[in-house]
Amino acid sequence: MRLKTFYANTMTEAMQMIRDSLGDEAIIVATADDRASGGVRVTAAIEPSFEVGNDDMASMDNWLQYDDEQDADAVTEEITDIMLRHCVPEDVMDNIISCATVMGFDDVATALNQTLEQLFSYDPLPTGRSNKPIMMIGPPGAGKTLAVAKMAARGSMNGLNVGVISTDTVRAGGVEQLQAFTKLMQIDLQKAASPKELRIISEDLSHSCDQVIIDTSGLNPFNTTDVKILARLIGSADVRSVLVMPAGIDADEAGEMARVFATIGASSLLTTRTDIARRLGSILAAAHQGCLSFCDVSNTPKVAQGLHPLTPKTLAQLLVPRLYKSEKDATLMSRSDASRSQRTGTRK
Repeated sequence: MRLKTFYANTMTEAMQMIRDSLGDEAIIVATADDRASGGVRVTAAIEPSFEVGNDDMASMDNWLQYDDEQDADAVTEEITDIMLRHCVPEDVMDNIISCATVMGFDDVATALNQTLEQLFSYDPLPTGRSNKPIMMIGPPGAGKTLAVAKMAARGSMNGLNVGVISTDTVRAGGVEQLQAFTKLMQIDLQKAASPKELRIISEDLSHSCDQVIIDTSGLNPFNTTDVKILARLIGSADVRSVLVMPAGIDADEAGEMARVFATIGASSLLTTRTDIARRLGSILAAAHQGCLSFCDVSNTPKVAQGLHPLTPKTLAQLLVPRLYKSEKDATLMSRSDASRSQRTGTRK
């Protein structure tokens, strides 16, 4: 598929430019106001076989995905392609493309990194002492219990005194699943069956623990009763509520769920299952629609390897690993050389 971006004073002019350049088979994939000129920006796509005036399609090796245009335009088109591949909703995609266009970087990796830094906020989970208990909330099966176990393991390995509370006392096996992890870490799992119990236990643990982490049961964000129950739990104590959402789900659904959880107190977004997801538009939609800060990311089911802070650069790496492949290879090569030096006792 070929992408080309057109700039015009009006949408009518842009559409005529698309027909003249790409023909009637072109598909509109993105539209936005061009803040720099006051006009419009339209990105269109076309399969190679439909290109106007292309008489020789026997050799696909000569096909270029992007026009030989100015570097900034090519960057905008490639970022558009990236957003489309990740099924990013149109409103979020327009914001990203507009921001990248205004900044005008001629390198895709830099443009994407800087755009993500400008449009989203980042607030990693604490690795040291925390003044507030951390409450993991989210839909069923998102990975909340595993995220609690990972955070507790990280705190324990950092030498912190960690307290863990479970409010998942109704679901069969809810407490037992988390208890299997806390027992290995020699953490006494506390159970709170009501908002009042949660307040008492969390206040008590806050005096003796460096970190207090709270697990909750999964809820249907579109069920009013479930939402009210969780809202009472969140309101019972002074906590930092972290929305745990799996990557790879429908982006529009993720955005709607994030808005509900944000309404009752969620302020951060922890993304799970990035190791098995290939389309990450849902996490951008959730952060955008819920006005949530990215905190950490989980890309493995292994508890010991835990969570990793999400930054603009690591988010860009998740979206387009190939842009950072050479950098990763250089890091691995450096580690390999260091390991070889330790084994042989030599230094470069």
